[in-house]
Formats: sequence, C-alpha cells, structure tokens
Amino acid sequence: MGKRKNNKIQGVDPAYFDKQRESMLRIHRKSVLFNDKELEAINEYCRRFKVSSRSALIRQSVMERVLRGLEENHPTLF
Repeated sequence: MGKRKNNKIQGVDPAYFDKQRESMLRIHRKSVLFNDKELEAINEYCRRFKVSSRSALIRQSVMERVLRGLEENHPTLF
C-alpha cells in the first residue's frame, strides 16, 4: 500500500495567514448613487442571473474596469 498524502501545508507560520486575511478586510466605504433606470437595470440583472449580492456584483464590475484601465495605460520607458 502507498503512503497517505498529507494535505496540510507544512512549515507555514499561521501568523502569515492571519496577516494575509487582515489585509483583505474591506474597511473603506464608498457610496454610489443610481437613478431609477440604473437601479431597475441592476435589479433586473440580479433577478435574471440569480445574483445574491449586489454589492459584490458592483464591486467586481468596478474593480475589473479599474484594473483593465491601469493595465492598458501603464507607463512605458519609451
């Protein structure tokens, strides 16, 4: 019979994982206002595609746009 594979990560300090987890906490609040048509479109999208978290949807959409913009307009040497 072969050895059982141990799925635990060996040699990693648990404090490292705690620090990583803390750095991912969302503590900065931003507010966004929508008009009636925009909110209706968001609600329709969430209903149609069974999105349970509108804030996650909006956060993901904004961050995709921001990161894409940064990637496209990165500084060049020449």
